[in-house]
Amino acid sequence: MFTAMQQGTAEDWGIIAREHMLHQRSVAPLQIMDSMRRLASMQLGFGADQLTHCLMTATLARADNATDEEVVAALTHDLGKIMSIPNHGAIQAEVLKQYVSDDIYFAVKWHQHFQGAYYYGYLGKPTDMREQFRGESWFDFAEKLVDKWDAPAFDPDFKVDSLESFEPEVMRVFSVPRRGF
Repeated sequence: MFTAMQQGTAEDWGIIAREHMLHQRSVAPLQIMDSMRRLASMQLGFGADQLTHCLMTATLARADNATDEEVVAALTHDLGKIMSIPNHGAIQAEVLKQYVSDDIYFAVKWHQHFQGAYYYGYLGKPTDMREQFRGESWFDFAEKLVDKWDAPAFDPDFKVDSLESFEPEVMRVFSVPRRGF
C-alpha cells in the first residue's frame, strides 16, 4: 500500500474500491439508523422531538404507498439537523445524493422553502418561496413530501412505525450507490 495518494497503483485503487463497497453495504446504512436516534434529543420547540417527527413523516409516506426512496427521504429529510439546522436540507440532500433520484435529492434539498408557506410570514420572509421551483421535475414530489407527510407530522400522540421497521428500506436505498463514488 502507498503512503501518499500520488503513489497509488491501479491494483491499490482496485483494493480500495472493493473495500469501500463492502463498507457501504454493511456499515453506512447502520450509520444512518444510528444517526436517526440522535434526533430523539432534539425537541427544538415543537410538540414532538425530531425523531418522532421524522418517523411520523415516514409513516405517512409509507401509508401513502411511497417507494423505498421516497420513504427514506421522508424518514431522513431532517437528519441534517444534527449538524446544522439552517442548512439541514442541503446537508441531508448531499447524504442522499448518490442513492436516490435527482427529483428526491432536490425535494429534500429545498423542502424548507416549501414549508415556508406555513411559517415564513411569521419570520418576516416571503411565504411563496416554493414558487421559484414551479415547473421543475421535482416540484410535485416536494409538495407531496412537505404538504402530505412533513407538515402534518408534529403530533406527539400519533402512532408512528418504529425506527427499526424502516431498516429494510434504509438498507436497500443506502447499500448501493446509483452513481458510484
